[in-house]
Amino acid sequence: MANGNGKQSETVSQSEINGILWKACDTFRGAVDPSEYKNYILVMLFVKYISDVWQDHYEALVAEYGDPKSKTAKERIERRLKRERFVLPAHCTFTALYDQRNEANIGEIINTALDEIEDSNKEKLEGVFRNIDFNSEASLGQTKERNNRLKSLLEDFSDSRLDLRPSRVGSMDVIGNAYEYLIGRFAAGAGKKAGEFYTPPEVSQLIARLVDPQPGERICDPACGSGSLLIKCGQQVGSKDFSLWGQENIGATWALAKMNMFLHGMDNARIEWGDTIRNPKLLSDDKLMKFEVVVANPPFSLEKWGSDEVKADPYERFHWGHPPEKRGDYAFIIHMVETITETSGRVAVVVPLGVLFRGGSEAKIRKQLVEANLIDGVIGLPTNLFYGAGIAAAILIFRKHKSDQTIMFVDASSEYEEGKNQNRILENHIEKIVDTYKERATIDKYSYLAEYQEIAENDFNLNIPRYVDTFEEEELVDIQKVQAELDAVDSDLNKVRSRMLSCLKEFGL
Repeated sequence: MANGNGKQSETVSQSEINGILWKACDTFRGAVDPSEYKNYILVMLFVKYISDVWQDHYEALVAEYGDPKSKTAKERIERRLKRERFVLPAHCTFTALYDQRNEANIGEIINTALDEIEDSNKEKLEGVFRNIDFNSEASLGQTKERNNRLKSLLEDFSDSRLDLRPSRVGSMDVIGNAYEYLIGRFAAGAGKKAGEFYTPPEVSQLIARLVDPQPGERICDPACGSGSLLIKCGQQVGSKDFSLWGQENIGATWALAKMNMFLHGMDNARIEWGDTIRNPKLLSDDKLMKFEVVVANPPFSLEKWGSDEVKADPYERFHWGHPPEKRGDYAFIIHMVETITETSGRVAVVVPLGVLFRGGSEAKIRKQLVEANLIDGVIGLPTNLFYGAGIAAAILIFRKHKSDQTIMFVDASSEYEEGKNQNRILENHIEKIVDTYKERATIDKYSYLAEYQEIAENDFNLNIPRYVDTFEEEELVDIQKVQAELDAVDSDLNKVRSRMLSCLKEFGL
């Protein structure tokens, strides 16, 4: 297949696709902030993918029904195309945009095409592109510079190796993986802003295995970012018998989540745009929806979380207590606990360590959650796992209808692979954590199964070192041996001094 620039496609690996996409970012580096240009790259990847899929299906239908110049064949092909996952107007394809790359109003042309793609697929894509402007002077520069950048971007994506037709690349995971790869690379360069849209895949995998979603269950992330954690949980089910639900407060990140779901074949995921604490959107009959599994990596200790707005919360979530005015960790925790089903509901949430032991209103909320027998596990994580947050964190696990009143503590803070910028937990680390949590195994200096009475005696403080003793006794020092070594050093030093003095005398000094 000729691809944009007329060259023929050739076999390409996942790593090559990733490399081509990352190279496309050179168009913007140094001129546009990474937190901005990631949107242009990811949107163009999305357009390229749906264009190639559309072309692939069109060619298959032509092979089945014959030359579209025939009226009958044309009608049959058009009828079948209307039943595709999405509809792509002919003038909105990547090839159509590429052919207009030299136009003086190319930014406006791309914007118009995105609007029409939205209008043709309202149920799946409405609003997805509203936060991205390819004609923005503020983001992409004045007309000449902007046009040059957009032309370069289109030419990069026309690379013959970047032929994303399913008949060529096979599994949709190739595209989903490429999308996740880009999001991860953008997160690495985004500093603190990365926390707004990205959870490291290893952490997502760990959470998915800890909550162990089952066929038929509803999975929700009320602070879903770009949706990677939700997707990992869906993939953990092992079948397509699940539903994904999410809410994200930042418009551009919500759009990433919508596209991410589509590229992973999870078109039916319902992702809402809005503030989960102030204005939860996942409702049924004006009440909070309930889910079997709720997961999240919410912003750590968010100051402006809506303390005043929820004092008269219509959903009565905060009967556990009111979180501190300038620290919203427990606001997210409470929301999540309030949205799980009574029979088999479970929560896994990433939190800063202070959530485990801070006093004041947080201590009162924590005590009630323990007394209600909702907290099932506390997993301590290594430092520097999360982009933009070098501090250590933990995963809190909540579960309805527990069989006992124990809490499983795991201190996995010292088991990781050290990286240049970020640390990583590996598969063997994940497996050990999950096995220990599920088996409720007490392992010296690693884990401890605490009874309710012990936790109460600790004043409901859940700080992991109170339960898992990781203290390593220092090796006894042999004073006589050390003294002998020091004496030997002194002796050698005296010999050196004596030789130096002899040399100096020979030179008359």
